[in-house]
Amino acid sequence: MGQLSSKKSIRRRLTREERRRQLLEVSWRIIQDGGSDTLTLGRLANRAGVAKPVVYDHFNTRNGLLVALYEDFDARQAPIMNAAIQAGEATLNGKARVIASSYVDCVLLQGREMPDVLAALAGSPELEKTKRSYQAGFLEKCRLTLAPFAEGGDISTAGLWGVLGAAETLSKAAVSGDITPEQAKDVLFQLIVTIVESVNTECQR
Repeated sequence: MGQLSSKKSIRRRLTREERRRQLLEVSWRIIQDGGSDTLTLGRLANRAGVAKPVVYDHFNTRNGLLVALYEDFDARQAPIMNAAIQAGEATLNGKARVIASSYVDCVLLQGREMPDVLAALAGSPELEKTKRSYQAGFLEKCRLTLAPFAEGGDISTAGLWGVLGAAETLSKAAVSGDITPEQAKDVLFQLIVTIVESVNTECQR
């Protein structure tokens, strides 16, 4: 009987992917508790209950961990946003509303951790390059979604960067409680519509 109990108490060894998933989830919790500055590979190992070499094997450096967190966020949220855009009403207002709402909702779902990771990503050229790569994907998604409602079928790159900058700032303000989520969504929606309509105005002159 004692031998049976002993066998039941043996914990199943996690696969490499399962261990990586566990380490990412613990990393998010560390940032939630104390901000991105408190996230180190050593603290992650301690909180996850594993030896430091295990964490280094998965992420190599703190920068590697931050990149992995950003990729994890994008991998989970991009499909949600894509599905919302596809299902949205096929009008300028409909698509603009979906882009604004889904962006803010995705950041709110992750909480204060995502703005902290974004801030940390801006701390080195290597991390900034990764961030800009994912930003480029969002800009192209907005361009393709909004182009059918713009005269000439295109939106200026400057306008798209304006949308992204506003989306990041408004979402961060909503997470911190400086404004409500609805206020963030409404302002972002209005900005998107204004940018597309300004293209139409220019084309009519």
